[in-house]
Amino acid sequence: MLTTAAAALIALSALAPADAAEEPAPVLEVVTVNGSGCPAGDVDVKTNDRTFTIGYHTFLARAGGGSSPLDMRKNCQINIRVNVPQGYTYGLARTTYEGYAHLQDGATGLNRISTYLQGTSPTATVSQPFTGPFSDSWQTHYRPGSTEIQWSPCGERRNININAEVRVALGSADPDRLNFAIVESSRGVVRVKRC
Repeated sequence: MLTTAAAALIALSALAPADAAEEPAPVLEVVTVNGSGCPAGDVDVKTNDRTFTIGYHTFLARAGGGSSPLDMRKNCQINIRVNVPQGYTYGLARTTYEGYAHLQDGATGLNRISTYLQGTSPTATVSQPFTGPFSDSWQTHYRPGSTEIQWSPCGERRNININAEVRVALGSADPDRLNFAIVESSRGVVRVKRC
C-alpha cells in the first residue's frame, strides 16, 4: 500500500518535463567583454548555470551638445565559452539589452544585437530604433524560436559571440542640445540539448 507521501512523489514526478532531467546545466564562462562602449575591466559580470548578466558603466552613444563624432556609435562584444558533457550541443536561447535614451525632436537612435557562433558565418540580428522626441527606458530582445537557435556543432567547442551597438544621429535636432542612448545591462540564457 502506498503512503500519502509516496503517492505525492509519484504524482509530482509525472508532472516534471521529461527533458528537464536529461538536460545538464552548462558551465558558462564570459571570456571577454570588450569594445568602444565597454573597455576591458569596465563591466560587472555574473554567471549562474545557464544564465549570464552584464552591467555596463560607460556604454553610451551621444550626439550634439559638444559631443565628438566618435561618440555617435559605440559597440561591445561578449565572448562566452560553454562547457557541456559529451553528446550535447548548446546555443543562445535569448538575450535582452536594457538602457535609457534621451533624444530631441529630429534625432534618432538605434540598438542592434548580432549573435553568431565562433568560426561560423550565419549571424542573427535584431534592431531597436528610437525616434525623437524620446526620453524613456528601452529594451531590445533576441528570442529565436527553438528551430532558429544557432546550435554548436556536436563534438566541437564554439564560443558564443554577441556584438551589441548603440548609435545616435543628430539629424535635424538642435546641435547645441545633447542626445544620448545608454546601455545599462544585458542578460541571456544558454540552452542545451542532446546531439
